[in-house]
Amino acid sequence: MSNVGIILEEKAADIGNFLVGRLLPFRQKRHVGPFVFIDHMGPAYLKDYQNLDVGPHPHIGLSTLTYLFEGSIMHRDSLGVEIEIKPGAVNWMTAGKGVVHSERTPEYLRTTDKTLHGLQIWIALPKDKENIEPSFVHVDEEQLPAWSDEKASYKLIAGKLGDRQSGVPVYSPLYFIEIKATTTHTVSLGKDLYGESALYVLEGEIEDGGIAYGTKQLLVAKNASLCEFTIKEGSTIYIFGGEPFPEERFIFWNFVSSDKAVIEKAKEDWKNDRFPTIPNETGKVPLP
Repeated sequence: MSNVGIILEEKAADIGNFLVGRLLPFRQKRHVGPFVFIDHMGPAYLKDYQNLDVGPHPHIGLSTLTYLFEGSIMHRDSLGVEIEIKPGAVNWMTAGKGVVHSERTPEYLRTTDKTLHGLQIWIALPKDKENIEPSFVHVDEEQLPAWSDEKASYKLIAGKLGDRQSGVPVYSPLYFIEIKATTTHTVSLGKDLYGESALYVLEGEIEDGGIAYGTKQLLVAKNASLCEFTIKEGSTIYIFGGEPFPEERFIFWNFVSSDKAVIEKAKEDWKNDRFPTIPNETGKVPLP
């Protein structure tokens, strides 16, 4: 009997001058635990004249998690942070009551051929933290728990799994796990998972209840505590989820809140230039 309750196929979405594969939200599933939005970026093979340029845009009521497999992004924000994110590290930006940031190809890569591939994730904040002061944390790869055996290698990118804790300072019970299989074997994580849970197949294939699932499929579990499946040799997957919030979360553009009135205010604030600005950046992405 399969524990897969919903199967979602990655769908294309345009984020300006860059095409991504959207994993969340879908009509059938608006969120998984506190995870409300996931984009799979690339792999994009950019020529020397092609660059990522997502100009200044705002966020409220969430934390963003950027995790790259290949390439590099220069992050700048209204807190004054300017930092390059590279594969294996985590950029964790908490918007709270409001932050503005841009994401661009670093200057030293703008005239060379390059690759960009990774995940961008939005995690909703608990209701009592939706309006906190914005903050930014860069977590190096060495601060992420990693372990392996003869069957697979594991990395806890965010949250808690069993007695392991990531260095990413999350605000609610959650987990975001990478598994790379060296052999075909059965994975059993049910005793360590909690809340709602989903699995994304980046590369390769898994099998559950006699059914095979492949690349670019997002599988939402019926029951996180029954998480057991066969992963095929050479596959890379991500398991994420956690405790859902009791209140509904509303999303408009880059704004997330349990209160629609807060989103309406954020829309007006952005249109009327009432958000903080980014040092040494001009222009802004218009409200859709």
